[in-house]
Amino acid sequence: RDAPSLDILPLLQQAGAHIRAYDPEGMGQAREYLKDIEWAGDAYGVMPGADALLILTEWNEFRVLDLDRVRRELKRPLMIDLRNIYMPDEMARAGFEYHSVGRPAQRP
Repeated sequence: RDAPSLDILPLLQQAGAHIRAYDPEGMGQAREYLKDIEWAGDAYGVMPGADALLILTEWNEFRVLDLDRVRRELKRPLMIDLRNIYMPDEMARAGFEYHSVGRPAQRP
């Protein structure tokens, strides 16, 4: 399976990040390869107090997040979307600093 998380998350850990992760389909495989990760039971479980939300997979579950809830859960409303599942203008209107691939960053 093409899983960028298997490459990206260890690099973030090497830089000192504490990672909480969730993948509705790939956690079994990910647990074998990724160590020192706190695994959440659902998408919202990764968010409380997090510095940012990093989206690395395009499962439909992530396309329909309650953005008001996401904004309340995060330490600050910062989303880094490496799958371009949200529209930048939508995220700015929702109050997020939003970074995606190949598009200008958006701020509220």
